[in-house]
Amino acid sequence: MAFTLSKANLEHLHELVAQQRDAELLASVNDLHPADIAEVLDQLDLEEAQYLFERLEHELAAEVILEVPDDRREDLLDNYTGKEIAEELIGHIDSDDAADVIAELPDEVRDEVLANIGDSDQKSEITELLTYDENTAGGLMAKELVKVRADSTMLACVRALREHAEHIDDIYVILVVDEHNRLVGSIPLKLLITTSLRTPVKDVYDPDVISVKAHEDVEEVNRIMEKYDLVMLPVTDDRGRLLGRITIDDVVDAIREEETEDAQKMAGMEALDYSYSNSSLWDMVKKRSGWLIVLFVGESFTATAMGFFEGQIAKAVVLALFIPLIISSGGNTGSQASTLIIRALAMGDITISEWWRIFRREVSVGLTLGVILGIIGFIRVAIWSQFVNLYGPHWEMVGLVVGITLVGVVLWGNLVGSLFPLLLKRLGLDPATSSAPFVATVVDVTGLVIYFSIAAIFLRDILI
Repeated sequence: MAFTLSKANLEHLHELVAQQRDAELLASVNDLHPADIAEVLDQLDLEEAQYLFERLEHELAAEVILEVPDDRREDLLDNYTGKEIAEELIGHIDSDDAADVIAELPDEVRDEVLANIGDSDQKSEITELLTYDENTAGGLMAKELVKVRADSTMLACVRALREHAEHIDDIYVILVVDEHNRLVGSIPLKLLITTSLRTPVKDVYDPDVISVKAHEDVEEVNRIMEKYDLVMLPVTDDRGRLLGRITIDDVVDAIREEETEDAQKMAGMEALDYSYSNSSLWDMVKKRSGWLIVLFVGESFTATAMGFFEGQIAKAVVLALFIPLIISSGGNTGSQASTLIIRALAMGDITISEWWRIFRREVSVGLTLGVILGIIGFIRVAIWSQFVNLYGPHWEMVGLVVGITLVGVVLWGNLVGSLFPLLLKRLGLDPATSSAPFVATVVDVTGLVIYFSIAAIFLRDILI
């Protein structure tokens, strides 16, 4: 049954902490899943959360600290010295989780933690993991795994499992390496039941094992695991030597963070450091104000562009009526295109080397959409002119200008929205930065230039 933290439960915990009734307090939370205890800690006041966390058994506290939001984790660990973190928490969690926790600590605390890790093998593994970028396979992998040599027997597999089973969660396969620790295959656990223990490993293992290099991006890891329906993915170096493994739960967490960050950037803001609920007022303002100022300045060029065509607007005021229609159509089309391309890049569906194919495709799409909206725009002017004299005696030409402009603006918006993410990717920047608001702002300004330029051509000596 899922845990629900009700208002009554929270008030009861407040009371237990205030009265320091430790036995009842621990009885209330010890049977909960670590993720549920993390929810409790996140809802309590900071001092109350610290009080409860410090009374948890070390093994449970280590599991809980992995589940709490980043900002609350930082607050809880502020009360610990580097030595206490190393001795009470780090020794109870896997190397990849330990590296994640340590990486978020201040430099001086991080050094103290590493210096006080008693297990030299764990210390070496964590130190190695800290050298990888957090958004790569190396930064995501755990060093704990079960492996055997290809020149051993199935009995060695059983011994390896017994040796590591207590320290490794979620053992799915046994990895097979050669004498140089190069990954050569894998053995499903079910073969241990159906195969004689005297059978050589080389006669049993599957050589078609799928792996990933340590420097590969997290999105590539996700693509591979999704494509081949994997729950575990071995990680190797450039020489094929086995370094660690990535499990599906790690990928889910990493991809969720990546997609949240991309979604926030596409909305025209910097990515939040913490969740929405745990972000302060100043954090929200700071993360949103920068892009809003940039977009505001960009939109101000719309007024500048209109200033160049002030004479035309004065002579043909009717043109001003269609400005919102024109710029919104271009901006909406550009936003659609940028969203599609950014997502396709993230999923590995397209690459920047395919830009010419994408360009030709989007020209066709943009023209088709532009013609559809252009026809609708002309029909709208035509129908409206049958009932009111808003567009004057030359409504046919006004409708023609609106229709042709929509074709041009929609085509242009589609090209900007689809090609700008590719350009950013080529420059080594995050394509999500080409957010829908940013593309819309660019298309707004240029759309006005297209509109009034077409109007100047078709309405010369008629209205202008």
